[in-house]
Amino acid sequence: MNSIDIRHLTKDYGNTRAVDELTFTVEPGRVTGFLGPNGAGKSTTMRLVLGLGRPTSGTATVGGRPYTDHEEPLRHVGALLDAQAAHGSRTARGHLLALAASNRIPASRADEVLAQAGLESVAKRRIRTYSLGMRQRLGIAAALLGDPAVLLFDEPANGLDPEGIVWIRELMRRLAREGRTVLVSSHLMNETASFADHLVVLGRGRLLADTGMRDFLHQHVRPRVRLRTLDDGLLRTVLADHGYQAHRGDDGRWTIDDARVEDVGPVTARAGVPVLELTAEEGSLEDAYLALTARETQYASRPAGAGAGQTQEV
Repeated sequence: MNSIDIRHLTKDYGNTRAVDELTFTVEPGRVTGFLGPNGAGKSTTMRLVLGLGRPTSGTATVGGRPYTDHEEPLRHVGALLDAQAAHGSRTARGHLLALAASNRIPASRADEVLAQAGLESVAKRRIRTYSLGMRQRLGIAAALLGDPAVLLFDEPANGLDPEGIVWIRELMRRLAREGRTVLVSSHLMNETASFADHLVVLGRGRLLADTGMRDFLHQHVRPRVRLRTLDDGLLRTVLADHGYQAHRGDDGRWTIDDARVEDVGPVTARAGVPVLELTAEEGSLEDAYLALTARETQYASRPAGAGAGQTQEV
């Protein structure tokens, strides 16, 4: 089983605890979004998974073994943590060929992933001439080089143009459909919502949520219904009789809080309310995330007019 298993993982830097007794599993066949405010411990956790640091206590394993115990690890685990890590004086193809040689990966694989990342035409250019988005594509190509079963991406859409964002979205979905284990850390809520099946959320190094996307939304966002009718007075009376709170917008549509379509629909139908429109107002991932992490944000902007040079914890 090619899962990522985190068990009681803790990492201290002096008196600062970056990761605090984390336990969760990233399973194959789905994209797991890894969310949390700045300083929540996401990057530290990913580095510990990849053997780039030693935990203070606990374990982080891939396929039941520490990353450092895997021979030719690029064949098992691919990762993008820092797109700026590639040496600027090398060409993109030279960079990938060096990685391939160190893990006994066929040289032809370098050309395959360059084409997959859309860098075929610039493969012989020096990396220092690349834009941020091109470097990001190269980092993703390097993660795919060994055709690994497990992949970790830290902010993979950083610097990408709209076409590139669509590409990375489709790539994540395809990798999961192929049965791979995919962990993606991102601050882009709309993008994460477009490809993630499962969410792991951290706050101040602690686990806040480990749940499916739909369950996460339902747990942290109030359901709402939008409704339009020809008889506002009758609707107002019927909703009040059933204990619903509603308000009418300037566009003539009513918003009913803490209600679902399957509840409001039968109520209005039995009362003979002429309904022209009845839709669920889905809460966004951003709404749910902010509701959960409001008290876990370590670095937050102060409201306008507050004292300068300080941050406010919320």
